[in-house]
Amino acid sequence: MIPDLSEIETATLGHFLYEGFMAPALQALIPARRIYGPALTVRLPGRDGSALVEALSVAEPGDVIVVDRCGDMRHACFGAVTAQAAFERGVSGVVIDGFVTDQAALLALGLPVWCRGRSPITTRNRQTTGEVGGLITCGGVPVARGDIILADENGVAVLDPEQAAGHAATALQMQHDEIDILRRLKAGETLKEITAVKKPDDRPQRRLLNLTFRQT
Repeated sequence: MIPDLSEIETATLGHFLYEGFMAPALQALIPARRIYGPALTVRLPGRDGSALVEALSVAEPGDVIVVDRCGDMRHACFGAVTAQAAFERGVSGVVIDGFVTDQAALLALGLPVWCRGRSPITTRNRQTTGEVGGLITCGGVPVARGDIILADENGVAVLDPEQAAGHAATALQMQHDEIDILRRLKAGETLKEITAVKKPDDRPQRRLLNLTFRQT
């Protein structure tokens, strides 16, 4: 079961988690969108785009396609046709550690995509290399098929399915607490006052020490 992450912000997770965040260079092509779902992993080296074609044929509704470009910083592996294929399969979104093309078509379709940028040079369907469903690295983070992907305007997080519900509960509580902090700031309190850690009252201990001193 995948927990409901529709209200969880990756930036909130970043307040208490240190691992599992993809490189900030992977940014949303369409702003103000949030997606989550199980990862369908794709290893796509160099100019060969055949593994992505395979992934787009087996993807299930709600999947997030995560593409490891194996360091290729030249070719775009995703454009108008592949985006339409993903849309028709009902995927939640696509995360690519590399480049896309056909930006206007992608924006018009509205499919959420996270990537490093755009390139006019595309991959080819050579059917020689690549893999679907294996362990990959995307944005510097290991991703296995079925890991929970949460992506929004601030970035992309990868969560262990067994820990996702607990992290979501913590994040949701922090977001509710933040509402009160903002209210107090608007009311005139300083951030230092709000975040000050109260020290325990040590006066009773002092009195006990003084009394012991007198008795001796």
